[in-house]
Amino acid sequence: MRIDVWSDYACPFCYIGKRRLEHALSQFAGREQVEVVFRSFQLDPSARTDETRDIHEMLAGKYGMTRDKAKAMNAQLAEQAQSVGLEFNFDQVVPTNTFDAHRLSHYAKTVGKAPEISERLLRAYFTDGVNIGDREVLISLAAEVGLDTAEAKAALDSGAYADEVNGDIAAAQSLNVTGVPFFVFNNKYAISGAQPGPVFSEVLDTVWAEEQKAPALQVVGQPKAGADAAEGCDDGSCSI
Repeated sequence: MRIDVWSDYACPFCYIGKRRLEHALSQFAGREQVEVVFRSFQLDPSARTDETRDIHEMLAGKYGMTRDKAKAMNAQLAEQAQSVGLEFNFDQVVPTNTFDAHRLSHYAKTVGKAPEISERLLRAYFTDGVNIGDREVLISLAAEVGLDTAEAKAALDSGAYADEVNGDIAAAQSLNVTGVPFFVFNNKYAISGAQPGPVFSEVLDTVWAEEQKAPALQVVGQPKAGADAAEGCDDGSCSI
């Protein structure tokens, strides 16, 4: 089973949804046969890496509310995060552009470290309060998860993996995805948003049941055996 997850590192519900999916998978009998692929999405492609406003001001401006209202909404989000074992420190969050962070995650995927860097980037943004749009910060985070810092720096400096990021975004657009997190199971079922754990469990069970019912391979025209078979090959088929 394959689960494609579109998310952004500046999206609080993406981190919460990730934990809910992970919890559902931990209770799922077929978890060892599930591949989770994190794919890039940007909620605000125009975001700056040197933003001077804090997250409360940005939220207030985006939705036309007071700063106090924005802080209250973020406090509620922090409570939701705590319910799945996450610590959100919104007063320390550094709003930034996440494009380079996504490029780094695509580099990490080439060396089998995508899950580690994805988790580290989310924690860096929501818990540690560091600027994940800063390339020096990204290189430091890369080192923490065991990535080669020279290779990570070269990838970031060269502009590598931009096509992969944009390709993920284009794929999301082709599915009419307008918000994240967005989970697609076996290219057939989708979950939009950080839904409660039972929703993930239900879809996992549904997809698993369908996979188990897949018809067995029917072989037409079995090769001859015994003396008529020359060195294991006959009737257009070779056997080991």
